[in-house]
Amino acid sequence: MSTKRLIPAVLLAVALAACGSSKSTTTTTDEPVTLTFWTWVPNIQKTVDLYHQKFPKITVKVVNAGQSADEYTKLQTSVKAGSGAPDVAQIEYFALPQFALAKQVVNLNDYGAASLESKYGKSAWAQVNVNGGVYGYPQDTGPMVMFYRQDVLASLNIQPPTTWQEFEAAAVKIHAANPKNYISTIDPGDAGGVDSMLWQAGSRPFKTVSPTEASVNLGDSGAGTWSALWSDLLSKKLVDPAPGWTNDWWQGMDSGKYAVWIAGAWAPGSISSTIPDTNGKWRAAPMPQWKAGDNVTAENGGSSDAVVTTSKNKAAAAAFAQWLNSDPAAAKSLNDNGLFPATTALLNDQSFLDSPNAFFGGQQANKIFADSSAHVATGWQYLPFQVYANSVFKDTVGQPISNGTDPAAGLKAWQQRIVDYGKQQGFQMTTN
Repeated sequence: MSTKRLIPAVLLAVALAACGSSKSTTTTTDEPVTLTFWTWVPNIQKTVDLYHQKFPKITVKVVNAGQSADEYTKLQTSVKAGSGAPDVAQIEYFALPQFALAKQVVNLNDYGAASLESKYGKSAWAQVNVNGGVYGYPQDTGPMVMFYRQDVLASLNIQPPTTWQEFEAAAVKIHAANPKNYISTIDPGDAGGVDSMLWQAGSRPFKTVSPTEASVNLGDSGAGTWSALWSDLLSKKLVDPAPGWTNDWWQGMDSGKYAVWIAGAWAPGSISSTIPDTNGKWRAAPMPQWKAGDNVTAENGGSSDAVVTTSKNKAAAAAFAQWLNSDPAAAKSLNDNGLFPATTALLNDQSFLDSPNAFFGGQQANKIFADSSAHVATGWQYLPFQVYANSVFKDTVGQPISNGTDPAAGLKAWQQRIVDYGKQQGFQMTTN
């Protein structure tokens, strides 16, 4: 953390006004402003220090208050208590509607956010818009792509599958060559991963109609398309229903037991840091398509940085969150830290696109990631209580996945749990 330094208040006002604020930013004093930032991104202090160099009057204290749901529980509790909450909080896209509709985070349109739309990819911008307001600055995204072991596929004379039909054919060949090996896994507890695959298949199961009304339909045609494929893959034991991120799972990725990982563009950092001895064996390709010739994908992960309503320095907090997630130097720093950019400053930067990835055999993987980002299907929404919905995924959809049976039954059970909870929380729930 850099040392506090005193600069004239007018310079702070200029810095904040440059962010496009529609509120007054001249109410600051000659006293330093201290902000608290809750985030779980490792090594983000390096990026924050760049901010301190540019705006030394503002000190940002970085606090890891837990990841995802752990942080959200603490955030809700502190906001309701009126004390202990941060000024800025990292909130994943799936959780943002919950905080926006509860008015626990600030509508950043009050600070000029609407004018910054062109600074972000379309998908990222769509995910921070809730009921016409902008409730966070996109920090990173996770356009879903296919990571594959080139050595494994080449040894079996398999080309990277471009369609889900080819994916299943490759799965048959891999499992036939060695019954202990699989083309991939599906995690019985990973709601986000299944959400992303439903998204790409054309399903739009969740909808926030208003702050008091929501709908869920996990039996639409897209969900049926997805569950039919994965029911077939599971029943034939062509994919492994294994929990992800465990030692066993990483060992499977390391040994070649699993040939493919379909995940967000953030995955390369995890692969290279966890199984470094696979250096040069991985490649990236677009996500398999449901129809040959299509180019459709979905988001898998990603976060925003939101200003908390209890902050006593909202203008300064909004200015910091905007700089952190749109300044070219900050975007580059975040990307160096393993976050795939949400900003057009990098997505359209030719040097970024052309940069070879040594771990991926020198492949210009960023071109694939950026193209996938540009082809994320539109129209996806999350529920105003998606955090809860995801928490009961394992007990519903996860059961048939674990048992190797049709996930459609689990989707039906998941829908019922979601509807029942929504009604208990006072929401008007529909299922269409």
